[in-house]
Amino acid sequence: MKQYLAIAFLAALAATQADAKSFRDMFGADVPEGKYGAVLKTLDFQQGAIKLSGANATLNVSDQFYYLNQQDTRKVLVQLWGNPDSAAGNTFGMIFPAKYSPIDPRSWGAVIDYDGSGHVSDDDAASTDYTALLKQIQDGIQESNPEREKAGYDPITLVGWAEPPHYDKATHALHWARDLIFGKDPNGAHTLNYSVRVLGREGVTELDFVAGLEQLPEINAAIPSVINTVQYDSGKRYADFVNGDKIAAYSMAGMIAAGAGVKIAAKLGFLAVVLGFFKSFGVALLALKKGLIVVVAGVLAAGRKVLGLFRRNKNTDA
Repeated sequence: MKQYLAIAFLAALAATQADAKSFRDMFGADVPEGKYGAVLKTLDFQQGAIKLSGANATLNVSDQFYYLNQQDTRKVLVQLWGNPDSAAGNTFGMIFPAKYSPIDPRSWGAVIDYDGSGHVSDDDAASTDYTALLKQIQDGIQESNPEREKAGYDPITLVGWAEPPHYDKATHALHWARDLIFGKDPNGAHTLNYSVRVLGREGVTELDFVAGLEQLPEINAAIPSVINTVQYDSGKRYADFVNGDKIAAYSMAGMIAAGAGVKIAAKLGFLAVVLGFFKSFGVALLALKKGLIVVVAGVLAAGRKVLGLFRRNKNTDA
């Protein structure tokens, strides 16, 4: 009897583990020729259950998506998309839509991270004036632009919400999107910054999308599936909170301000957010694409500024 139970347990375990596929398995074609082919051959395109041990959660990746682990994500961001190695950071990986390879010009992905600063109250989700918050963030970014330019980076204009902040109380997920222009041309290309925060008992799973503004409808359609991909462990879900648990020192508005960069959060008075990011990561990410950019917010760390970019090198499109 014990033997049968052991076999049943192992079968169930195998069924829930991630299924790693080759490029051909995933896309039904050989790896393209060229300098990026060698990198694509090394990637493990994973589907199924992906354990995020540092977040007390599992990514249940359906056949609509695939997951790349931390090492493979770095290969995509650095070797395929042309980012400096220092900008890739220590992420939990990325998820991508299954219909696009990483070098497809239509591809997009979500960088996954986790902030374990504590339980975030959703009490202010309905009462926050997101129009006023937008104006504060716009002003903060404008004030920071001279420093960005001195560091050799383009100034940023936050045009407005591409998608106003929305909190789904059923899934305990906050998501919002910004419409941004990089550079001094007011008629320049618009870039999307779409962020999702899935709340848990002890922290927040962060998904920052690397995408173009023209892909907003596709990402909007995928958001429910992406949110449902994140499943916290039993006892670690948002609803499992009990009095006495550690409480995060920031609110919903604080998370949105932090998404614009810790320096912007500091300007808006979210000191606790700034201290939390110094403690946990040292930097905050804005995930953007197509040239455009994931901004690693400028912060002072050990007396010097840490500033980096994610960009999509169009030469990788195939």
